[in-house]
Amino acid sequence: MAEPLKLVYNEEFLSGFAEKVKRVYSPFEGSSFIADVLSEPWDELELKARIRKISSTLGRHLPGNYGEALNVLYKIDEECVGFPYLFFPDFIEVYGQAGEHWELSMQALERFTSKSSAEFAVRVFLLREPERMLRQMMAWAKHPDEHVRRLASEGCRPRLPWGQALPMFKRDPGPMLPLLEKLKADPSLYVRKSVANNLNDIAKDHPSVVIQLAREWLGDNPDTDWIVRHACRTLIRKADPEVMKLFGYTESVDIAELITTAALSINENILCIGEGSELSYDIQFREGEPVRARVEYGIDFVKAKGQTSRKLFRLVDRTFPGGSHLTGTRKHSWKDLTTRRHYPGEHRIILLVNGHEVASTNVKLVSE
Repeated sequence: MAEPLKLVYNEEFLSGFAEKVKRVYSPFEGSSFIADVLSEPWDELELKARIRKISSTLGRHLPGNYGEALNVLYKIDEECVGFPYLFFPDFIEVYGQAGEHWELSMQALERFTSKSSAEFAVRVFLLREPERMLRQMMAWAKHPDEHVRRLASEGCRPRLPWGQALPMFKRDPGPMLPLLEKLKADPSLYVRKSVANNLNDIAKDHPSVVIQLAREWLGDNPDTDWIVRHACRTLIRKADPEVMKLFGYTESVDIAELITTAALSINENILCIGEGSELSYDIQFREGEPVRARVEYGIDFVKAKGQTSRKLFRLVDRTFPGGSHLTGTRKHSWKDLTTRRHYPGEHRIILLVNGHEVASTNVKLVSE
């Protein structure tokens, strides 16, 4: 099982960070800072709570003046790069919300986002002053640094994983659309992925908005076409008729219009959590015209309270000549991940073609 991310924040990491601060700010009491961070209930805290405890504790050990505290962090931020230093932008969220700190906080978020990411910290400012913050994000969308341009898009995603939801944009994404328009042909794939993910978030609440944008944007250039395709992935998985037609998938009301036979099997029907299995699939496409098809398998994962949650996994997505015969295997791991925990029970596995269920099987997971 993968080691929890929260364990990156241990005494060794904190000691190394304290030494960096002490080198540029002599009054810093590293041992006291570490003791305060590790005080109860540290062991019970999860990742984001640990980040918040570090940033809030840091503020009590830096100069009381916000600008002076930022200057200390600026002296070491080139050494503090990567995921563990998310507490730098979180420091801005904790201590930089006062109106008189706006400019300082925007400069700090812009600076720190290239070292780790300010996508979480920026959201509290959006919730407080959405119009003002969107103007700032429009300015960031023109920034020469791809990390800053990405912040403009990632920071306003309505459903950012691990981040605060933005209910005003879940209700009405309209104010965000000019920003995404500005970034729709960005030269950086890092930025384009964020734009696509933002639109995919929007599609979960307002599919018609994304479908309309897709119609308008498709054909502008290959980079924009990639964004549109990736943005519509949830709608494709749901086999939304308008989206399937837009991307050239063969239309069908009845699955018999696409295939004649299909089968799905698994090599072991009872497995321990942590083991792996091999799926085998077999599909015979209809005779006649070519068929543009998306072939997937889905698993109804059993959750902690016995309910199920389906996740889809792509197998093949291409055009098949009429009468084609598709066979294949796919290995699937039942190991726990940081993003998915497995529970004992009967898991249903399905095979889908353009959103139509065509075959199924079951596997029973048991505790080791």
